[in-house]
Amino acid sequence: MTDSSSHTLPKEPRRLVEALLFAAPGPLTEAEIQAFMPTPVAVRPLLRELQTEYAGRGVQLEVHDGRWALRTAPDLASNLQRLQVRPKQLSQAALETLAIIAYRQPVTRAEIEQIRGVSVSRGTLDLLVETGWVRPRGRKPVPGRPVTWVTTPAFLDHFDLAALDDLPRVEELVATGLFDAADVQEQPAAPEAQMATNDDTDTASDSHDLMNDKN
Repeated sequence: MTDSSSHTLPKEPRRLVEALLFAAPGPLTEAEIQAFMPTPVAVRPLLRELQTEYAGRGVQLEVHDGRWALRTAPDLASNLQRLQVRPKQLSQAALETLAIIAYRQPVTRAEIEQIRGVSVSRGTLDLLVETGWVRPRGRKPVPGRPVTWVTTPAFLDHFDLAALDDLPRVEELVATGLFDAADVQEQPAAPEAQMATNDDTDTASDSHDLMNDKN
């Protein structure tokens, strides 16, 4: 006789989706949510229903680069400041480097240095990697095959961007006086075929070689 109290399947898939989003340590893709469902189910309509249900509440369901997460409402941020753990503060050099990567990705360290006009100090890329906002993408098909850098889904999530298309316009950045238009002008990403043949393999190799590339 089967113990009916064990492995009980949820009767309402939407409740399970809500529980997954609440318990997850980070944003989830629809495929990741689907993997937890006991039977095949259309996940996106459930997410949209939850998003509508949470609209206007203190907690909202947001999607960034195809990853879903429960987040506190932006208009309540000032009331929650005392609860926030302050992240490590980025230096001006790190902020400039991050902006260049965001707008020119995939970009090499040498290209970042050419844009900024100064060398990238030791630890700048380390700090951006530690924050989870940038990662090595692959190697550029030029002599020396330098590592190229791109932003991560965590970058979009932190800055409340649904996609890279939601980055501030170049004109807005130029108006701040931080960059020249040519410095942050968006560039098309290199075709996959011109990058390393296997991003995952190259990423592992690149991470192992980071210290050599930054010295």
